[in-house]
Amino acid sequence: MSMTGEPGHTVPHRGLITVSIMLATIMQVLDTTIANVALPSMTGDLDASQDTITWVLTSYIVAAAIMTPVTGWLADRFGRRQLFLATIVGFTATSMACGLAPSLETMVLFRILQGLFGAAIVPLSQTFLLDINPKERHGQAMAIWGAGIMVGPIIGPTLGGWLTETLNWRWVFFINLPVGIIAFLGCAAYLPDIAKRVRRFDFFGFAMLSLGVGALQLMLDRGGEVDWFSAWEIWIELALSITGIWIFTVHLATAKEPFVDPKIFADRNFVTGLVLIFIVGIVLLASLALLPPMLSRVFGYSTISTGLVMAPRGVGTMISMILVGRLVRTVDARYLVIAGLLLTATSLYLMTGFSPQMDNSPIISTGVIQGLGLGLVFVPLSAVAFATLDVHFRTDAASLFSLVRNLGSSIGISVVTLYLTRNIQINHQELSVFINPFNPVLQELLQGSPSDPATLQMLDGLVNQQALMISYNNDFKLMMLVTLFAIPLAMMLRKPKQAMPAPAAAHMD
Repeated sequence: MSMTGEPGHTVPHRGLITVSIMLATIMQVLDTTIANVALPSMTGDLDASQDTITWVLTSYIVAAAIMTPVTGWLADRFGRRQLFLATIVGFTATSMACGLAPSLETMVLFRILQGLFGAAIVPLSQTFLLDINPKERHGQAMAIWGAGIMVGPIIGPTLGGWLTETLNWRWVFFINLPVGIIAFLGCAAYLPDIAKRVRRFDFFGFAMLSLGVGALQLMLDRGGEVDWFSAWEIWIELALSITGIWIFTVHLATAKEPFVDPKIFADRNFVTGLVLIFIVGIVLLASLALLPPMLSRVFGYSTISTGLVMAPRGVGTMISMILVGRLVRTVDARYLVIAGLLLTATSLYLMTGFSPQMDNSPIISTGVIQGLGLGLVFVPLSAVAFATLDVHFRTDAASLFSLVRNLGSSIGISVVTLYLTRNIQINHQELSVFINPFNPVLQELLQGSPSDPATLQMLDGLVNQQALMISYNNDFKLMMLVTLFAIPLAMMLRKPKQAMPAPAAAHMD
């Protein structure tokens, strides 16, 4: 079947297509976080050091960032259906190759290829779900898509930890094989074909954007390891990033046929949506990057316990997705986004009161609230950002949407990690001032000599724990302020015109 114009009204097997698309999407999203917990196990098997093993993550992130913007052109040139099927096959095959990798060099090569193939899966899945559904069902379609995008990173570390502990780190990659096969068969059988559109490939624009985005991702990923701007590597990557993005911006405004059509940025909803999804990316993955190490370092949780405590966050997200998929048809999307941002900010405010003496109840309750909030933001935002955009811009727009969200995540993780590291040092120094023989509270608490080695070790452990907790709370406060800053932006979104009632053929099979 071939579709042109505004798709979505005569698509058979819509339910099966959705399941197949989402299997591929979840498979790709999981791989952004599932391998993190397996790195220590990989180090010995791949004969790598603590410094070099991180290239397993960096290579994938940078490759995906470079390849994401070109998705629109590839889809037009080769067809969306053909490209999606090729990416599923390529991603699954390279996942198996990663699992079989005998050395670090081959692992990094296969991770680069995995990132290149996987980059198109998320934007294409969003485009297809918008294509196969009429406008009045876009909210529900984006609820399903958003559930996969947001729950994937939450369950990734837990699933990766369980596979690594019970089987082997290689199963972190092998698990993609059955999922990839089912997704491919479902898409090959039912995914409709979209008419191809021939357009010139702007190699210079692509090269400059790739240079800018790739260097930025590399800088963000490597910064923490090399102490940021004390290393020449970071200065070089920053210069390359600024140069590439600046030249690309000038080229975009002056070229006859640029890599990305500048008309796409004339749509206010889409541009506002990009800014808001950037902020959602910061809050979603930055908080997910902070919580597991916090639960391990401050509370002493194991990997499995951490996963169980964080699981209710995913439940909150799923509940929110189910509710908002229906609400978005009757309630102004702007109000849903604002309500979601307020819930997210509330959860982050409550998280600023975390203490080493508390049980896991506040962690679970704030996780549920934050999951509900982010779900309320993500779904209507994903729908309204595309509501007023011309259909033929859809794949390019979805690529930019994914790219900006991923950049937000990378920047958010880098900022909160840097802020955390600096605050730990400052807080430790400030707290240590009170550890002296003249402190009456300390004398009463110790009831002994504070110079005893065991006592000093205990005191240092308590100071470290408190410095860590205060630093994490400071990070949560920073993310709360970023979330509150986004609320006025939500009012810039325009309410899309109401869609006509769906014909009988539009109901999901």
